[in-house]
Amino acid sequence: MKIFLAQQNYHIGNFESNTHKIIQAIEAAKAQGGDLILFSEMCVSGYPARDFVEFSDFISKCYDAVDRIKEHADTIGVLIGSPARNTFHKGKNLFNAAFFLHEKEIKAEIHKTLLPTYDVFDEYRYFEPSFEWQVVPFKGKRLAITICEDIWNLGDNPLYRVCPMDKLMEQQPDIMLNISASPFDYTHDEDRKSVIKANVLKYKLPMFYCNAVGSQTEIVFDGASLVFDKHANLYKTLPMFTEALESVILLDDGTIDAPILEPASRVPDKELNPVTLEPELNIAQVYDALLLGIRDYFSKMGFTKAILGSSGGIDSAVTLALACEALGKENVRAILMPSPYSTDHSVNDAVQLSKNLDNSYDILHIDKVYGSFLETLDPVFNGLPFSLAEENIQSRSRGNLLMAIANKFGYILLNTSNKSELATGYGTLYGDMAGGLGVLGDCYKLQVYALARYINRNKEIIPENIISKAPSAELRPDQKDSDSLPDYMILDQVLYQYIERRMGPDEIKALGYDRALVDRILKMVNTNEYKRNQFCPIIRISPKAFGVGRRVPIVGKYLN
Repeated sequence: MKIFLAQQNYHIGNFESNTHKIIQAIEAAKAQGGDLILFSEMCVSGYPARDFVEFSDFISKCYDAVDRIKEHADTIGVLIGSPARNTFHKGKNLFNAAFFLHEKEIKAEIHKTLLPTYDVFDEYRYFEPSFEWQVVPFKGKRLAITICEDIWNLGDNPLYRVCPMDKLMEQQPDIMLNISASPFDYTHDEDRKSVIKANVLKYKLPMFYCNAVGSQTEIVFDGASLVFDKHANLYKTLPMFTEALESVILLDDGTIDAPILEPASRVPDKELNPVTLEPELNIAQVYDALLLGIRDYFSKMGFTKAILGSSGGIDSAVTLALACEALGKENVRAILMPSPYSTDHSVNDAVQLSKNLDNSYDILHIDKVYGSFLETLDPVFNGLPFSLAEENIQSRSRGNLLMAIANKFGYILLNTSNKSELATGYGTLYGDMAGGLGVLGDCYKLQVYALARYINRNKEIIPENIISKAPSAELRPDQKDSDSLPDYMILDQVLYQYIERRMGPDEIKALGYDRALVDRILKMVNTNEYKRNQFCPIIRISPKAFGVGRRVPIVGKYLN
């Protein structure tokens, strides 16, 4: 049996584009003698559709698309994902479903059982869990079809009383087919592979796993679809972060007619869940994920051009390099806005960066704007000493200028704040926190430096002085980040324990960190939730990002 995996990038709610893409892949598979083709979870509508599925018209369009697709499922079996109406008259109105199409008919409708409600997922808000499980007969084989769920062993969770694959095994299937929409994070690649392998070893059946690819605002799907034989040998890995259509031939004895890529006995090279932040971990994957996040955000929203503030610092330098690579240097404009406290070398570094990247840039001095604010505020400030208020005026002046240019020319402002700054509140609302997309908001400062070194792996793109100099916001004379924040080597590790690993203060202190320092850092995190709540979407590259996957109270007292 020749089985194809169609790893595709969908656009939520763009039924015409999604349907066309699916049909094209079906026709290509048929032309190559394919017997069966798999697409990813919710491919018809795009995933996650969230509250779109609450519109009856949206669901009707899903069914219309399924009807169009099934006309091409004549000689080939087609497995697609879509919302489906619950006609059983109990529970929620919808299922997260897979439709198996053949001979221009819907031969089977499979419903997802284990609905994730963690991190970025909230499926139980919309869907009813499945309460029946049937294998699907096809060309002499019995197909066990699941939707994302089984590869994560959610059946071990006491909240889930039924593991669908266990139910399907009672009917003696020959093949496992899993359609998925599994997001990327920098710990996930080997983790995913190991868990799928464990399931193959448990059920002793070949596994065809088809994952989505592409970015949907914050969430990046990395693809990396997989094929294992019944002995848990890996035979096929589709590329990460790009669309692909590839096939394997499954023999009658459950083996694959192809060379083995990785034998079942191999142990993953990496620790699956690092106990400390490793800034270099899978940094090439992080780089590719950020490029895809930028590129898809712009293309799917109909934007083409980006603008950002270029300060001569590491964060704006990395953001600018990423944007030029993702969108093309001709579509990215950098604005340098020196204030009375900006150093000459910072301006020179920013200019050199744009020359290296060959993107357009402007220099707008904010001295007069800043002076005008101070003059206007003088009757109110009434001679009070220089403070954070004056610093933030500079940042907000820059934010206003960037937004003015963005509005005038139809640009989208890219935000350059990193995760360390966002965690501790080291940023100015309506100033350097302005923007339409947070490019580095899920990268700790140490990871930003790792990205800079990766960008420079072949030649110097980011000037070495930007990487080596002490980071500074340059909002007062001789300012350094270390004046307000702990050293990033310590800060990022404490933040990682609290945010990614969800360790409490006593647990973190038990790791050997200074008790007062831990209290100070965690207090900064919690008292600045109100700032993050007003922040733009952030491209997610970690196991726990700020935004839709991390929901903590703004006014909570815990650890304050």
